[in-house]
Amino acid sequence: MNDRVDLAVIGGGVIGLAVAWRAAAAGHRVSLFDPAFDPELVDPVPGRSASWLAGGMLAPVTEAWPGEEQVLELGEESLRRWPGFAAELRAAGTDPGLSEAGTVVAAFDRADAEQLDVLAGYLTSLGRQARLLSGRELRRAEPGVGPAVHGGLLVPGDLAVDNRRLLVALRDAAQAAGAGFVPEAALEVGARRVRTHTTTRAFDAVLIAAGAWSARLHAELADRVRPLKGEILRLRTRRGALPPPAHTLRAVVEGRPCYLVPRERGELVLGATQYEAGFDETVTARGLRELLDGAERVFPAIAEYEVVEAAAGLRAASADNLPQIGALGDGVLVATGHHRNGLLLAPVTADAVVAMLAGEEQPDCVLAARPERFREMV
Repeated sequence: MNDRVDLAVIGGGVIGLAVAWRAAAAGHRVSLFDPAFDPELVDPVPGRSASWLAGGMLAPVTEAWPGEEQVLELGEESLRRWPGFAAELRAAGTDPGLSEAGTVVAAFDRADAEQLDVLAGYLTSLGRQARLLSGRELRRAEPGVGPAVHGGLLVPGDLAVDNRRLLVALRDAAQAAGAGFVPEAALEVGARRVRTHTTTRAFDAVLIAAGAWSARLHAELADRVRPLKGEILRLRTRRGALPPPAHTLRAVVEGRPCYLVPRERGELVLGATQYEAGFDETVTARGLRELLDGAERVFPAIAEYEVVEAAAGLRAASADNLPQIGALGDGVLVATGHHRNGLLLAPVTADAVVAMLAGEEQPDCVLAARPERFREMV
């Protein structure tokens, strides 16, 4: 491509914003399309679906599982870039709230602990740092963990970020770098055009980064990206209750995963359910009951916490849990299907897109996420 590309980015979640920032900073002309950027809003913040509602865990090791080595490699490559990524955002004017406290995974009963044994053995075989904890050792690390919890796994290298501060930081950095924001939804995307309700505009390149909605914008994505619903709660400690955990606390309770991610000022993000529900974004009583039941059994103090927010968002799930980062058949670029790892993979995805615009080579972990892999399977 040319040294300076006129780029359209479709979608203002964490991936779209990260690409817009990096591409604009590299000297490209960037227009980001997302209706959340309505200038009539008092403080327009993008990504009010999956990115806005995410827990903020940057945890490729804790998310790892046998058979998903390529997912782990891509995640670890992005994790290595996160400290520098956060430092650049701070230098641009807004701190994204990166935490280096690490992750503790709690297993409620013996069956859950057996799952952690499998995970710990797998990570050890890959040379990753992770240590199994007895119930007593776990409660020394996190005194608020309930007495019935069987044991845990300590993963010190995982990071976490305040997702909402991150989105604001990316928005501000992209604007400062010269990216333009179009408060409209893209209705149709072609190789070098974007059609909205009011106009059709031509570009040198178009990138689809619309998360769960990406499949509606290109026929080649129709069977490769789907919405996966997740509900979250935001809580706040009250006088007399224990503070939130010091680490990100993940748990497996009778086979159901949940996580508790501490925030500033005594706040806590509790998530997340995960199930197929199409584009339904309603919060259900069943989902909240599952979250609270599992979390209270692991960290009983949350029963006394104030409920601040309940919401549901849609992850962009892919068939093999790898995102799609590359070019589609007609030359449209794509960065979608990040599943649970949109925030984690933002740095490596943004760098990959900027490298594509410059015609540069990609690392093997990014090449594994090429959309062509689906055509090669046919």
